[in-house]
This record gives sequence, structure tokens and C-alpha cells, in this order.
Amino acid sequence: MSVSVLSRQNILDRIRAATRCVSKDPQQLPDSYAALRRDYTRHGSLSSTACIELMVERLRDYDAEVIESTKELLPAAITFQLTASGISTLATPSHLPHSWLAEGFDWIIDRGLTIQQTEAVQGVVTAAVCGVADSGTIVLHHSLTEGRRALTLLPDWHLCILHTSQVVETFPEYFDRYHQPPSLATWISGPSATADIEMTRIKGVHGPRFLHVILVDDHGPEKT
Repeated sequence: MSVSVLSRQNILDRIRAATRCVSKDPQQLPDSYAALRRDYTRHGSLSSTACIELMVERLRDYDAEVIESTKELLPAAITFQLTASGISTLATPSHLPHSWLAEGFDWIIDRGLTIQQTEAVQGVVTAAVCGVADSGTIVLHHSLTEGRRALTLLPDWHLCILHTSQVVETFPEYFDRYHQPPSLATWISGPSATADIEMTRIKGVHGPRFLHVILVDDHGPEKT
């Protein structure tokens, strides 16, 4: 048996063992689901500062550009990022804060943009709902400040605003915070890239080639 087949079999065996107690009766599903063992890591152990540092490290490992800011300096940080990018035409969700729309740029508000119109813009600026430090993942629930999924996948350049209060250490903490995530969510771990074809890394296959993140400090002083 090849290594890949053996690995797949091991994974399937673990899934079967973990879900053995799940009832096939729909009415008993909640109780059987609650009875499942949860002996995996549910909560992180890092301090708030260390958690943010890990988030930044992971994002930069994925080739995302990250700058840190305060709430007061956020408009200036956005202007700096946009100016440095060299782009001028940007799409934005319908309810992005007005103070984020830097002067001197052509802002196209998404009120039902077509696919062709969305592809024509040079970049997009959105908010986020959560960041997971352990994997360096940004989560979008596609609210009115995060935009439709097409808006965050079609443009080649994405500037995402993430607040430190939104960052958790582990995925279980994300699910604890959002007990019922929407049926459509996007998890972003760096710019879009793949090395599936002859192990050659290609960017922009299924999303933006360039991911920029402004991490806004909205935490108070850490307690010791």
C-alpha cells in the first residue's frame, strides 16, 4: 500500500472512530453530537500580545504585507497603502466607513456590480470579521462592510482591515465566538497561490495575487 493511500486510510479510520456515536436518527443528532469527544485543543495559551505577534508572523510568512495602526491613524494608513500600491480604481462594499475612503482615488461602491465591472477594478478594500493567529487566516462573513464573495475574489489586489479585538488564537475559539457561522464564509490564508502544476508556485489562480492587511490596535493595555 502506498504512503498516500495509507495516509488517507488513517484519516478515514479516525473520522469513523470519532463519529461512531453519532445517531442516524435526525431527532437524536443534537444529543449524539454533544456526546462526541472533544479532546483537541479548544483554547490558545498565548497572551494577547503574543497572539497578535503570531498573526502578523503567519501573514508575512504567506507573503501578505502587514502594517499596524491605531484607530486614529487608520485613515492615514489606508492612504499610505493605496498610494504605495500605485492603483487608483477601487471597489468597496456598500457600508464601508466613509473615513476609510481616501481622497484622490476612484471609489466604486458595490451596489450590484456585474462580474465584468468587478473584474475591471484594480483593487478592493474591505473589513473582516475574524483573524485566526494559529494559521494566519482572515475570515470574511460577507457582511455589508466585508462585501460579496465575488468582490473579494475577482480584483487582483485586496486591502483588508482587521482589528486586534477580532483576532483569536485557534479555530475552535473562532467557532466558539460565532456559534452559527453563515453558510457562506471565506477563509483567507495569504494571497491566492497554488503549486499544483509541476510544483511551480503561481499566484492569483483563485483570488487576489496581492493581500495587504492593516492590523488596527483597538485593545486596551494588556493586564499583567
